[in-house]
Amino acid sequence: MQVAVAVLSVVGALFMLTSAVAMLREADAFTRINVLSPATGMGLPMIVVAAWLHKLWIRGFEWMPLIQTLITVAALLVVSSVASNTLARAAYRSGAPVNPATDPQDLAREPTARED
Repeated sequence: MQVAVAVLSVVGALFMLTSAVAMLREADAFTRINVLSPATGMGLPMIVVAAWLHKLWIRGFEWMPLIQTLITVAALLVVSSVASNTLARAAYRSGAPVNPATDPQDLAREPTARED
């Protein structure tokens, strides 16, 4: 059990570190927002599960920590995707420079009327 906790903690921390280093290296706000995905989608859930496994090993099985862990992991996945989308839209609308290699740029196009 200790090995699983250690592996999940270290791998989760490596995801976080890799994302942090990548954020410093990226050129524009949109790619910086994009490199947060591995940290919030993989790194944080691994660390949360490692914390639950550690509590399981110390105190034994309890339902409430399991439910809290499942809700936390689900919330991390949902909130991270919604937040990255919201941040990218806000950055684009505020006039942040876009890397010319970014394609497609759907927000640059005028919305078209849908025909049903």
